[in-house]
Amino acid sequence: MSVSDPDSVAALSGEADNVFRKHDHRKCRAGAMEEARKLCVARGVRLTPTRERVLDILLESHQALGAYDILERLHKEGRPGQPPVVYRALEFLVAQGFVHRLERLNAFAACAHGADGHEPLFLICSDCRQVAEAPLGALSAEIDHHADALGFSAQSRVVEVLGQCPSCREAAA
Repeated sequence: MSVSDPDSVAALSGEADNVFRKHDHRKCRAGAMEEARKLCVARGVRLTPTRERVLDILLESHQALGAYDILERLHKEGRPGQPPVVYRALEFLVAQGFVHRLERLNAFAACAHGADGHEPLFLICSDCRQVAEAPLGALSAEIDHHADALGFSAQSRVVEVLGQCPSCREAAA
C-alpha cells in the first residue's frame, strides 16, 4: 500500500478521529478517561488522583501542554505540588501509553488512539497548539525502506508535522 493509494490517504487523514472538526468532545474525553481507568486495573498499576487529574487536564482539549502549564492549572485549582510531581505523573502516563511527548514542542498531548503501542503521526498547529494524531500506518514501511537502504535499523518511529489547523488557516486568511 502506498501513500498515494486512496485507502492509505483515508487512513492517514483519520476522518473519523479528526480533532480539527467539530465533534462530541465530552464523549471523546470521557471515553479516554474510562479506558485509562480500565487499563490501569487490568495492568495492576495505580491511577492516583494526581495522575488522573493530569490526564484529565490533557484530555480537556486536543492541545499540547507543557509540564509547567499543567502545574499552573493544578495550582489554580488549589492543588499543591512542585514540578517533580507533574513530571512523575507525566512519566507514568507516557509509560502507560495514555499520553505522548511531543519533542518539537517540549509538550505533552493525550493519546487519541488508545494505549495500544501504535506508532503515531502528529499534525501540530503552530498557532493554537492543537494536535491531531493518526496512526503512522503505510508510512512505517516507507520509513523502513529508506532506513534499510542506508543500512539503518529503525527501532521506533514518531512523525511530527508542524503546520496550521483549518481554524487558524481560516482566521489568517
